[in-house]
Amino acid sequence: MHIREALREDLPHIVDIYNSTVASRMVTADLEPVSVQSREDWFAAHSPEHHPLWVLQDGEHIAGWLSFSAFYGRPAYRHTAEVSIYLHPDQRGKGLGKVLLREALNHAPVLDFHTLLAFIFSHNQPSLKLFEGMGFVKHGELPRVAVLDGQERSLTLLGKRIKE
Repeated sequence: MHIREALREDLPHIVDIYNSTVASRMVTADLEPVSVQSREDWFAAHSPEHHPLWVLQDGEHIAGWLSFSAFYGRPAYRHTAEVSIYLHPDQRGKGLGKVLLREALNHAPVLDFHTLLAFIFSHNQPSLKLFEGMGFVKHGELPRVAVLDGQERSLTLLGKRIKE
C-alpha cells in the first residue's frame, strides 16, 4: 500500500467510500449518498501545496482517503486545517486510519499547518480512539447539533498542535 495525491479519476472511488459511511450514521452528517458531480468543487478545492487530498492505494484498489480542508475560510486560520479520514468498508479496523493520520501529522509542517482539527460525532468511538491515540485532545463538544434518524447527536472537536 502507498499514499499518493488523489487524481480526478479517483473521485468516483472517493465518493463510493464516503457514501459507504452514510447509512451508519456514525461518520457523516449527510443523510443520503452524494453524487460525484456534487463533489467536483470540493475536489477542486484541494491542492498538493495547500490542502491535499490523498488516497491510500492498495494494488488496483483505493483502500481509503484523507483530506486536509481549510478551517473556517478566513485568512487568519491559514495555519489550521481540518483532517478527515474515510476507509473502504473492507479496510476498516486494520490500522489504516493510523497510517493515514501518521502521514498527515508528518506532512503538516511541510504545509505550514500549526494546528490540525478533527470534527467527530461523539458516538463514533472508533474515530475518537484513533485521533486521541495519535495525540489529539478534546477541545470541546457541540451538544445535540445533528439529528440522525430522529436522534440528536453531539459533535466532538479534537485538535493537535503541530508547531509550538
